[in-house]
Amino acid sequence: MSTPIARYLDHAVLKPDLTLAEATEAIELGLKYEVRTVCVRPCDVELANKLCQGTSTDVCVVLAFPHGTHTTASKVAEAQEYVRLGVAEVDMVANYGRICSEDWDYVKSDIAAVAEVLKPAGIPLKVIFETSTLKLEHIKKVTELCIEAGADFVKTSTGFNGAGATEEAVKAMVETAAGRIKVKPSGGIRGYAQAKAYVDMGADRLGVGFTSTPGICDDTETVPAAPGAY
Repeated sequence: MSTPIARYLDHAVLKPDLTLAEATEAIELGLKYEVRTVCVRPCDVELANKLCQGTSTDVCVVLAFPHGTHTTASKVAEAQEYVRLGVAEVDMVANYGRICSEDWDYVKSDIAAVAEVLKPAGIPLKVIFETSTLKLEHIKKVTELCIEAGADFVKTSTGFNGAGATEEAVKAMVETAAGRIKVKPSGGIRGYAQAKAYVDMGADRLGVGFTSTPGICDDTETVPAAPGAY
């Protein structure tokens, strides 16, 4: 792997109880390791933009996080706000209940509406659908829907529901994607060997909690993250 592992990392700073000082420290940790993006809460976008200015790290923000149950109109409004704020990437949560209902038209149109806002601005859209709680057939189906809807990535997990990324789910996504959409395993990735294994499987990006970044980049063991820490 010629690209440093840090350049695959979306360094997640998403715990809801982080203070402003803690969020600042977590973002600065990502900058220290020169991660690809810092993935932040909506309230921290302007802070992250300021801290990342002039660095090789971009700002990513979550949308309809962590449950995806916002109306399509509210997701569109959120996307429009992120275009205004100048984020580099957006990670949107698909409507989990509608996936479980197999309401495929709704799921696809919900994703497409956000993609239509972001694409003209050149902002990649990653779609999260909690793969550890879904059947493989649903993982494959939603991957296809994301391709049809114009998304840029499919992503396994929010880190706040279910077990996170699994080899089985990532394999299903990569095989279904067949080069038509990028794949981002996220949730539960703690060490370098695990991160590299997903890259070797065909992952284009990795979602990791900010506490896991040092262990992954330095190839050392990390303390398991607390629930909700990605």
